[in-house]
Order: sequence, then C-alpha cells, then structure tokens
Amino acid sequence: MLSWSGHRRDGDFAPQNHPQFRKKGSFRFAKAMVIFMAYKIPVYLFTGFLEGGKTHMIQESLESEQFNAGDKTLIIQCEEGVDDLDPSRFISTECYLETIENEEDLTLEALTAMGKKRKFDRVIIEYNGMWQLQTLYESLPENWAIFQEMMFAEARTFVSYNRNFRSLMVDKLMGCEMVVLTRTPNDIDKMEIHKIIRGVSRRAQISYDYPDGHVEYDEIEDPLPFDVNAPVIEIADDDFALWYRDLSEEMEQYDGKTVHVKGLVARDNKLGKTALVIGRHIMTCCADDITYSGLVCNFSSPVTYKTRDWLTVTAKIKLEAHKLYGGRIGPVLYATGVEPAEAPRQEVATFY
Repeated sequence: MLSWSGHRRDGDFAPQNHPQFRKKGSFRFAKAMVIFMAYKIPVYLFTGFLEGGKTHMIQESLESEQFNAGDKTLIIQCEEGVDDLDPSRFISTECYLETIENEEDLTLEALTAMGKKRKFDRVIIEYNGMWQLQTLYESLPENWAIFQEMMFAEARTFVSYNRNFRSLMVDKLMGCEMVVLTRTPNDIDKMEIHKIIRGVSRRAQISYDYPDGHVEYDEIEDPLPFDVNAPVIEIADDDFALWYRDLSEEMEQYDGKTVHVKGLVARDNKLGKTALVIGRHIMTCCADDITYSGLVCNFSSPVTYKTRDWLTVTAKIKLEAHKLYGGRIGPVLYATGVEPAEAPRQEVATFY
C-alpha cells in the first residue's frame, strides 16, 4: 500500500561551473565527490524541453577547467537540439559522445554497453524533455547513480509548456535540485513561475539567466501555510498536499512534533486492530496521477473505524522504520485524540 522512499539521489551537490554551484564551496564538493565515487559512477542529469539551454550548459561546463579536469566522461544525448556539442572546444579530450534517439532504445542493456566501452569516471546525460524520467531511472546500471539533476527551460515559454505539457513539466520538476530559466526577459513574471515550481517542489533552487550574462536567484519568500513550530501543527483541509510533501522532504523537522489533521482511513490487516493508515488522495498534475498518500497511525487501544471513514486526529509524529514503508524510515503517527469527521469540501488534495 505504502512505500516511504524519501529522496532518490545519493548526492546533493552541483557542477561548479555555474555561479549558483560555486557558492557551495570547492572543498565540500571535492570531498563529497571522493566519497560518492568510491561507490558509484556519478551521473549529471540535464533535463528540460527543447531550446531550454541544456546543450549550451554542457558545452560551457566541458570548456571549463573547473569542471572538466580530465575525467573520462561519457556524454549521452537523447535529443537533437538547435545547437550541437563541439568536442574540439572541450578542455579535455577524454569525452566520448553517444546518442539515443528513441525512448524505447533507452534500456539497461544499452546503457551498460555504453559504459563498458571505456572505464568512465562520470556520465552526463542530456535528456529528452518529452520522455518520462522513470524510463531512465529504471534503466540505470547498478553502479551508476544520479549525482545532480538540473532542469533547463526558456523563461519565455515556461508557462506555456506547463499549460500544454503539465504532466511532463511535473515529471521534470519533481526530482531536480535546480531550475535554470534561460533567456530571461526583463519583464518576466517571476511570481507566476515561482508558483508553478513551488506547486511541485519546495527544495529546487530557481535561477534566472539573462541575455546580458547576469544571473538572479528566486528570493520570493514562500512561507508554509501552517506553523511547524506551533505546539500543535494545524493542517487545514486545503493544505494537506503541501503538508504531506513538506513532511516527505523535511522529515527530521517533524520528528517529535504534534499535528492535528483530517484524513481518509485505509485499514490493512498487517497493522492489527490498534493501527490504521490515514491520508488523502493527492493530485499532482492531472486526474491520471491521483494517488492515495497516507501515514501509519497507531492508537493506544483497538479502533473500529473502517476504510473510507473520515477522521480528524491529533497525533505525535515519530520517525521509525515500518513494514508498510517497505522497512524504510518514515513518519509514524501516535494518536492522542481522534474524532469522526465530515469529508473536506474538495476530497482530492491539490497544491493549488
């Protein structure tokens, strides 16, 4: 029923050639890279839509001594953009280009074969914006792991892409650490873009690259609609999706906190009579992706509530490994108060 997987990447650092990433500090980056590479081949994943600037960023990175210091690099391009990579301008000659033209050709066997041609130190993937990322995640060789995922989009077309290709936009925003908006005009509506991105991810940094070369960062304050430091965190019906996402991204800050929240019951025989799952159906982008997202809730005595009952619970959150989370650590509720409730005005929770 549930699988509390947490973050899916092994690293949380970025290429140093971009101004935003230089702020992270070269020592921290180098130390992390040494630890990471002892176990996995790092994959730098560049996502986004056509003409978003992915190829330009890869070219610029590989022309930089700071990023391209001689590491044997496999570059995999999954779409033909307006610009072509020019290997003659790369600082190092230890860069090898491969292409995958069709999504059905992106397989574990294909990537493994590419990796075996040489003993690569790292992989750069320029991903096709019209392909689902799950295809890539399921095809990565066991000794490869996403080290950094960045999304690139032209600022002027970002809103229209979101309107016309919402599910693909959500797919790219969900995992990226940074969104880079390129060719930004001076009159861009940053608030509209901010809301689109924050509707999917609160952790992605947002960068605006302007034609004159200067870079600005999204500094719009984005307070949560609930107080995580209150004695009891009150979750309004309209805020469930935001709370559940924040809980999944920032679990540690909720450990030991008390929450008051309404949810839909799901019973599971594995939990016995003193526990159930409470949650909501959440829609990220469209009706096809509506998913029941719930939490294990323990009670001090047997409870008779049935699947599809609505309850309001006051409960303490503890981070614990649980069998319903596949043995992973996740937030488990310990109820201190419970009462039957009416269904919310909008039963499916959304981010808007």
